[in-house]
Amino acid sequence: MTEAVKINRGLKGIYFERSGVSDIDGAAGTLQYRGYSIHDLATHATFEEVCHLLMRGELPTAAELDAFDTEMRSHRAVPDAVLEIIRTCKDGHPMDVLRTCVSALAALDPGSQQVGEEAFQRNGLKLTAQVPTLIAAHEAIRNGREPVTPDNSLSHAANWLWMLKGEKPSEDAARLADVDFVLHAEHGANASSFAARVTVGTEANLHGAIVTALSTLAGPAHGGAAEDVMKMVKEIGTPDKAADYVKAKRKNREAVTGFGHRVYRAEDPRARHMREGVRKLGEEMGAPEWYEILQAVVEAMKPYSRHGLNVNVDFYSGVIYQLHGIPMDLYVPIFAIGRMPGWVIQCLEQQRGNILIRPLTLYNGPEPRDWVPIEDR
Repeated sequence: MTEAVKINRGLKGIYFERSGVSDIDGAAGTLQYRGYSIHDLATHATFEEVCHLLMRGELPTAAELDAFDTEMRSHRAVPDAVLEIIRTCKDGHPMDVLRTCVSALAALDPGSQQVGEEAFQRNGLKLTAQVPTLIAAHEAIRNGREPVTPDNSLSHAANWLWMLKGEKPSEDAARLADVDFVLHAEHGANASSFAARVTVGTEANLHGAIVTALSTLAGPAHGGAAEDVMKMVKEIGTPDKAADYVKAKRKNREAVTGFGHRVYRAEDPRARHMREGVRKLGEEMGAPEWYEILQAVVEAMKPYSRHGLNVNVDFYSGVIYQLHGIPMDLYVPIFAIGRMPGWVIQCLEQQRGNILIRPLTLYNGPEPRDWVPIEDR
């Protein structure tokens, strides 16, 4: 008798590798990057420091951060040939355009084909710097404007807002974008990071792995939550309608967007840092009602928290982007900006002890049968 095989659909609960990067405790609702609490990092660190922590292994000294940041800023510009590609496919979805551009960068840079540790570090830093430029350039071109040249005097987050909007952001707005990137920087073996590791497992280059990650993130089940939350907020309209909205959703056994997580049973530890940011930015932009609607939904969802339906990080992100006047189809590309260092380090870890990732499927098709000639079928 054949021993029963346990199927873990979606690889749920399966450990496929060791990692020294993210420590996630879903039951307690905690997250650490290389031993540092996400709360400390979101409160005290810059995105550049977190990139160094993830990619190089430790928080940088002042001198190390200066060198790292200077190198990253030097890579922000993209070749004119890539801008021409953007002009050619300007009407495409931003995630499709971004993925196409990363493929183009691979084709235009001979160094992209190298696969050693040094090459992955170098190309990872370049791509982390270039992704915001690609997204902002596409947004400008599709709206009939010339792309805004990167400003190397600005931080990664401030420069992103500068290139996107053509105006220097306030200190608070830049810091909130910075925190958003920090919170999204790394999250273990999520779908896109796992997909990138599968690609590296074949001994492919980093650009190819990032294209895989972008393709995976583009799926709404992975990267689409922030956009869906904003659609929900607009549908609710006013805070006083939130309770009825939630009641109707639960009665119909439909999910309330922004609640629940594949890993966390408690509240997503990243969410609290976005919550306060939404409140402050809403006041700065003269639109506090968005925050009020969100909090009314949170209040209406409290009875369901015992079932693990707690607020997640993407619940607040969409409103932040909305307050900046950012189109909804850019929400997932913004996620990609923050996740770049996480993808890079996941690829680096895979490469350091590389093995082809090749799981099994249990066959449940027809029993063996005889061939039937086509004239007898």
